[in-house]
Amino acid sequence: MRERILDINPKCNVTAHECFYGADNAEEYDLSVYDYIVDAIDTVSSKLLLIERAFGMNVPVISCMGAGNKLDPTRFAVADIYSTSVCPLARVMRRELKKRGIPALKVVYSTEEAIQPLETEELKHGSRRAVPGSVSFVPPVAGFILASEVVKDLIARPARGE
Repeated sequence: MRERILDINPKCNVTAHECFYGADNAEEYDLSVYDYIVDAIDTVSSKLLLIERAFGMNVPVISCMGAGNKLDPTRFAVADIYSTSVCPLARVMRRELKKRGIPALKVVYSTEEAIQPLETEELKHGSRRAVPGSVSFVPPVAGFILASEVVKDLIARPARGE
């Protein structure tokens, strides 16, 4: 991704981090240096940590809600987290963000009801729950929407220091 961005514009400052963001390494990242944060984390605890830290530093965040067990990429919408419906991940996030005093969060979510998966090998062998699966054409659409929203938001506001 970094290489592709630099191919498009060599003047971009791109810092790539290949890691799993969580409580054990969150402090390694100074979120205040970023103009915008895109949250595409699947783990609720890490997602909340990133959003809470960014909120505390006044850095805008857009967060992707669940794309698993969805088949219709045309059902994605952009809204404030407190205006979402249908999405189980958004429901959990609303509750947890409210507890943390975070009044708003721009999200991309699907209005499509999740399809019910067949019993998986994970469940047959004692796993608590199956990981929601996704088909190849749904998550990229969410990513394109996230990118579009970031670009629109960035060009609509004055540059830092102005």
